[in-house]
Amino acid sequence: MKTKIILYDDNETLAQSIKLMLEDEDDMEVAATFPNAETVAEDIKTLKPDVMLMDIDMPNVNGVEAVKNIRLKYPVLPVIMLTVFDDNDNIFNAVCAGASGYILKRNATAEVPDAIRNVLTGGAPMTGSVARKVLQMVPGSQTKKEDFKLSAHEKKVLELLVKGFSYKMIAVETGVKVDTVRFHIKKIYDKLHVHSATEAVSKALRNKIV
Repeated sequence: MKTKIILYDDNETLAQSIKLMLEDEDDMEVAATFPNAETVAEDIKTLKPDVMLMDIDMPNVNGVEAVKNIRLKYPVLPVIMLTVFDDNDNIFNAVCAGASGYILKRNATAEVPDAIRNVLTGGAPMTGSVARKVLQMVPGSQTKKEDFKLSAHEKKVLELLVKGFSYKMIAVETGVKVDTVRFHIKKIYDKLHVHSATEAVSKALRNKIV
């Protein structure tokens, strides 16, 4: 079965280019493209996508607000930001809103198909320059140190998640089954009070957990 994708971007030419690129992939299909995210909740209910690709700068409802709206009803649906913006404010706002990944449009051709596959296996795909900025964001001294009672193994899994490892890669690195990794990730999410890999990464960095 193909991965079903919804794309939101007000640049029609770019949206069609991305759609054609993704539909060249044997395992992907673009269910619909939209110029804004005003109807995002209804679109998800009707089309039942596996992954969302979301531009940030759109009229009426921007991408960050759309992610916030999605997370109210769909806390684990993967949403990858696909944008021209690589400034700290946009990255931080998207991560805090619950984005699952962050890819720059200039890297779309090379990175988006693998990013979609990665996010479906629990990864938090990011363009390299964005990942470096995330790692440098929010000094830990500004956040109160908390004890989340993570076990040593959970901390190791979280550390690998921070490095961008997918569930399969974590399984290989730690010598356990993918289902075991999913079990540990769920416990980590519960202890950190988050709903996505990107939120977990953000909280881990802010609190210097790993």
